[in-house]
Amino acid sequence: MRICLFEDRNALDLEPLTLTRPVFELLCGLTSLAAKQSSYFALGPRGVLIRPHLADLYRLHAPEVSVNDLDWVKSGRTVLVNGRWLPPSLPLPKEIPNEPSVALVENEVAYAVLAPEHLVDCTPQTIDDCLNGWKAMLPRRQAGGRMMRYLWELVHHNGEQIRADWQTAQPHCAPESNRVERPGLAVVGPRDRLYIHPSAQLEPSIVADVTRGPIVVEREAVVTAFTRIEGPCVIGPRTRIHGANIRGGTTFGPDCRIGGEVECCIVQGHSNKYHDGFLGHAYLGEWVNLGAGTHNSDLRNDYGTVTMTVNGRRVLTGLSKVGCFIGDHTKAGLGTLLNTGANVGIFCNLLPGGLLPRYIPSFASWWKEVLTDRARMPSLLDTAAEVMRRRDVAFTETHAELYRNLFEQTAAARRQAVCEADLRSLRRSA
Repeated sequence: MRICLFEDRNALDLEPLTLTRPVFELLCGLTSLAAKQSSYFALGPRGVLIRPHLADLYRLHAPEVSVNDLDWVKSGRTVLVNGRWLPPSLPLPKEIPNEPSVALVENEVAYAVLAPEHLVDCTPQTIDDCLNGWKAMLPRRQAGGRMMRYLWELVHHNGEQIRADWQTAQPHCAPESNRVERPGLAVVGPRDRLYIHPSAQLEPSIVADVTRGPIVVEREAVVTAFTRIEGPCVIGPRTRIHGANIRGGTTFGPDCRIGGEVECCIVQGHSNKYHDGFLGHAYLGEWVNLGAGTHNSDLRNDYGTVTMTVNGRRVLTGLSKVGCFIGDHTKAGLGTLLNTGANVGIFCNLLPGGLLPRYIPSFASWWKEVLTDRARMPSLLDTAAEVMRRRDVAFTETHAELYRNLFEQTAAARRQAVCEADLRSLRRSA
């Protein structure tokens, strides 16, 4: 039995983060969705069925995985797992059904146990039709867990997922790992909820409050003096926290630089929020840079429910606290003000000038309350290469080709958004 993670069409509803990565690489709790799915089944060889434009870069990052290899997919009995599925926080299933079947969350397929004959016509392009066919013909069971439909759901459930992951990560986060003396570290609450990797560096005058959940500080992380961290919280490998106020429900991926105030956020990795400013109920991609004094709103003045633009349509979140969602390689200048429920694409350039609109398409610029489409790909790629080089990450032609592809894919949405912004400006002038 093998495991194969797949993306369905609803992965597009988790943009802008899923523009540049498969949906199962998104973080929630201590790990990615993919890590939870793989641990849940603990099966052997792994493959993935993902959107074709992501395939080459994923092969580069995970050479041991079969990527969109249709011969591999149909060569044996397989558990096909929806990349949006957040598995139940329980021990591994006692057994995986031998007979073909589908496991549902509500009416969506979380995973399916399939024989080779069921997989003959299964490709990234046909996966949604296949799911409908399997639901109609195969026995059904309940999968448990949740299907992640939108980015704000990952943020909303992040705190409880950190607590749940902590229960299953005890061998990794064993209390004996905390034997390294940490002079000047004040722990509020039970010390057995705090894990600090021996290679992490913590200066004196740090407060770790674990009364509401665990705190995990991963390898080679650095936390400087006058930082307060409130659990549940994860500080990823080599991430640096500089005199910051970190509130609960927050996960930082690897190699981030964080300062100011952060509340209930996920940062995928390699991103900078180095300076003072507030970031709340937000999800940032990789290689994002927020300049000094950048703030986001995560609550409407009337405390009402937030509506967001998702995949070209307006969606009611059902939540009163929703911040911003920013794609890879986007930069915000000094004093930028991000709106409640803002969806900002990849490679955007954000500069001050009033409160930003709630939707900014990929490769667009905002300055002095004007939205423009002035992206110059050679310049953007040069900047991306330099940013990645500074973190010792290679920028390859595979990266460049993906970004050029996405520039073309997002062109129509960008033109429409700029046109609508111009019309709004003309109406205000009139």
